[in-house]
This record gives sequence, C-alpha cells and structure tokens, in this order.
Amino acid sequence: MERCNALPWFYRNSHQLFWMLQLLGWIAVATGELSLRILLEPANLCSHAVKSLNNAFLGMIISLPLRALFNYFWRYDLAIRLLVAVMGVLACSLLWHYVVLSSDEMPFGQWEYVSYFWFGVALLTYSYWTFLYHSIKYYQISTGHHKILQQIASDNQYEQLKRSQAETAAREAQLKMLRYQLNPHFLFNTLNAISALVQIKQSTKANSMIVQLSDFLRYSLDNDPIQTVSLLQELDALKLYLNIEKTRFGDRLILNFDIQQECDHIPVPSLILQPLVENAIKHGIAPNERGGKLSVRANLDKTFMTIEITDTGPGAAKKNVAANRQTSSGIGLRNTRDRLQAFYGDRYEFNLESAVDGGFRVEMKLPLDS
Repeated sequence: MERCNALPWFYRNSHQLFWMLQLLGWIAVATGELSLRILLEPANLCSHAVKSLNNAFLGMIISLPLRALFNYFWRYDLAIRLLVAVMGVLACSLLWHYVVLSSDEMPFGQWEYVSYFWFGVALLTYSYWTFLYHSIKYYQISTGHHKILQQIASDNQYEQLKRSQAETAAREAQLKMLRYQLNPHFLFNTLNAISALVQIKQSTKANSMIVQLSDFLRYSLDNDPIQTVSLLQELDALKLYLNIEKTRFGDRLILNFDIQQECDHIPVPSLILQPLVENAIKHGIAPNERGGKLSVRANLDKTFMTIEITDTGPGAAKKNVAANRQTSSGIGLRNTRDRLQAFYGDRYEFNLESAVDGGFRVEMKLPLDS
C-alpha cells in the first residue's frame, strides 16, 4: 500500500524524479561502457571503472542544458519542439563524442570506425534521454489535466448536491408553511363554534367538540406535512374533522362518500381534503337554513385519480358567493393550490365550478406516478 501511495507522489515531484532518473540512466551507461572495456581488455579493471564513470559524468553534465532548452520551448508548436529536440540531441552527441575521444585513448582504438561508433553511441544515448524526458513530461501533464478534470467534476457534483439540498429544504419549508397555515385557520373557526355553544349553554356539544378537536389536532401534528398518506388514511383524518362539523350542524349536514376501492392506497398529500371540505361547508352548507349534502367521490383512470367534493349550496345562483369561491381568495383554497403545485408541479388539475344539480363542485386530478 505504501508503494502505491508513494509512486504518484514521486511522479508529481519533477525535480526529484529528474535527478533520480539522471543518476540511474548514466550509471547504466557507465556500466555498459565498463562491460565493453572489460570484454575487450580484461586487465586494468580499476582504470576502466574510473574512465567509464568519468565519461558517464561528463555525459550527464552535457545533458543538463537539454532540460532547460526543452522547458523553454515547451509551449511552442510541435514542429518547433521537434526541431529543437533534434538539434539539441545532435549538439550534445557531438560534444560528448568529442570530449570522450579527446580525453581517453580507447582500448579498441585500432577500429577504423571507432569515431563513428562512439558518435552512434552518443546519438542513441541522448535520443533515448530525450524520448524518456518527453514521455514523462506528457505523462505528468495528462495526469495533471485528468486530476483537474476530476476536481472540476467533483466540484460540480458538490455544487449540484448543495443546490439540490437547498431546493429540497426550500420545498420542505414551503410545504410545512402551507400545511401549518391551515391549522390556525381551522382552529379559529372551530373555537368560534365552541364559544357559541358555550354561550347558548350547550355544554355537552361543546365538550364533545373539544374532544373531537383534540383528536383531529393530534392527528395533524403527528403527520409530517411534507409526506404523503394513502387516500384511506386521508379520509380517516377527514372524518375526524367532519365529526366536529356534525356536532355543529347535526342533521343539517348530510355526508356521502363514494370511493372506488382501488383508490384506497393511492398516495395524496396529508390533509389535502380538509380545507376543501371546510370551504364547502362554510359557503355551501352553513348559509342554508336547511343545511345540505356534502359528497366526496374518488375514482381512477389510466394516469390520474380524480377526487370530487360537491355540496348542495347556492352554487352559481348567488353570483357574489360563486365569484368569491372561484377566485380562490380563501386561505384554504389558495393553500391547496400551492401545496398541489409544490407536490406535483404542473402535472395536476384543480377545477372549481357549479355542480350540474346545483351547489358547487371542486375537482382534483392527481397523477398516479408521483
């Protein structure tokens, strides 16, 4: 594991890498020359070693300007860098070839083409040096670019995650605000009704409403406003609210539920029906001395669940009441629209209209793939 961690660090430190490869490379050159000397003249091993090391040291010193030269022309076009590399290799090869032959009488000096041989050795050595230098340089650059791209991608992912978390937090805050706005609104109306019952000394009904209000508020507080519940659970919560209203209105409030069985387990936003029913009772049932009928229906088609809430109130007969309801000026209807928008975006439908047989009708179409 330590070797795996050390190797990338080694490649990132160009200065250390350069000098280590210089030493290893020229030691290899000295070893090769020493082997050739021993092969041709086995005696004088110590002298051969000194001369081989000296020649390798001179070759290394001559190679040093190449690094500065290549670095200087690195940002130029490829053709210019190639020309500089060829010229640099030729110049260093000629110089090292001259220094070696002028400072040392070679044991194979009887060869007719010894000068050409050593020039070839020098040319091969500096060509390989140049090739290795450029290979490592390109590797370091490509690795650096790859790391930069990885860092950019990582930064982008982090920014997207933060943006997503911020959007989620904002959406949750909006949903909680909308849901909790309904509680004071409903609580205000119910407490007024309880107060009215106390004033007319209907303590039994008032006490019953307090207990029912407690049950409803407990359910409201126990359910997370940003989560969905099944329609069956939502209807159970709605019935807690309607028990309160039945206590208020008695026989004046007639309830009818027509729920398709397949709808029971379809998820809906929690307490999405209560403000709509409250609105129907307030505008449709309460103004009528004889009360009225409130109906809740739900059915499925291929892509939507349709929920209808109708009342037998004045409907469009009283234009001022109808206009007030259709413009959704009330807190309940306005918040319902906002909550549906937050949950479903533009994939839902919400319609207010007069019912065919009188009264008013609210229709919601909720997507099944939410």
